[in-house]
Amino acid sequence: MRARLEKIGSIGAVVAAAACPVCFPKLALLGALIGLGALGAYESQLFIAAQALIVLAVTGQVFAYLRHRNRWLLGSAILSGLAVFAGLYWLGSELVAYLGFAGLVVTSTTDFWTRFRRRPSTTLLESIITCPKCGASRKESMPTNFCLYFYDCKGCGAALRPKAGDCCVFCSYGSVKCPPRQAAGAT
Repeated sequence: MRARLEKIGSIGAVVAAAACPVCFPKLALLGALIGLGALGAYESQLFIAAQALIVLAVTGQVFAYLRHRNRWLLGSAILSGLAVFAGLYWLGSELVAYLGFAGLVVTSTTDFWTRFRRRPSTTLLESIITCPKCGASRKESMPTNFCLYFYDCKGCGAALRPKAGDCCVFCSYGSVKCPPRQAAGAT
């Protein structure tokens, strides 16, 4: 759910920048050229929708921060959102509003790009499993082609199974998540 909100927030920033109330009169001519001149009657609704998209873009960046812990992206998204509203309501400056929209677009694009670019494989294939019953720890190799659902503790002999919501014993009791979760970016 959070990943979808992050994506919607990123898309919201781009759409809000395109439909911003400051830009609308300038884009009206282009819209009329492609047959969107009828939207001029809905300028006040588009003004409200653009503000909602700004809030959605900042909210998406908050969810992205909770997942990826990238402080500078969150800070720039919040500052950009504030710049848009400051430019529209407090300062009456188109330049400040444009800079805010540009900041939201750059922040969302940067977040999107960093999450989906190809990264070199840095998958760790060893994890230290710690038994929750006796506290015994042991370094184990993780398989790359299947999940390990059962593990017998070498200290007390307890049969460990994954916790609810985890795919394997490495995700539940290991120091490192399993290779598929590492590839998905789980910490």
